[in-house]
Amino acid sequence: MTYVVTESCIKCKYTDCVDVCPVDCFHEGPNFLVIDPDECIDCTLCVAECPAEAIFAEDDVPENQRQFIALNAELTRDWPVLTERKGAPADADEWKGVKDKLHLLER
Repeated sequence: MTYVVTESCIKCKYTDCVDVCPVDCFHEGPNFLVIDPDECIDCTLCVAECPAEAIFAEDDVPENQRQFIALNAELTRDWPVLTERKGAPADADEWKGVKDKLHLLER
């Protein structure tokens, strides 16, 4: 099992999770983070650190977010690894909790 970043991260892109990841499995896109399923060691540390509550165990991803399992795997191939915490976008708090943001995902 691996962990998956879901829709809540889009346009929030808090990187608190990156600080606690022992294996550098996070990859960064323009307005979203993803977890590399081949690198994730299922340590659970990132889940509690995510202010947007966007990270789930693969088996616990909500039904309406299941497409993010494949999306995380796909985007890790194109996006660079993120190894250090960065500041969140200036408007991240405004986007936190907003639903139906998939169409805003920038690749």
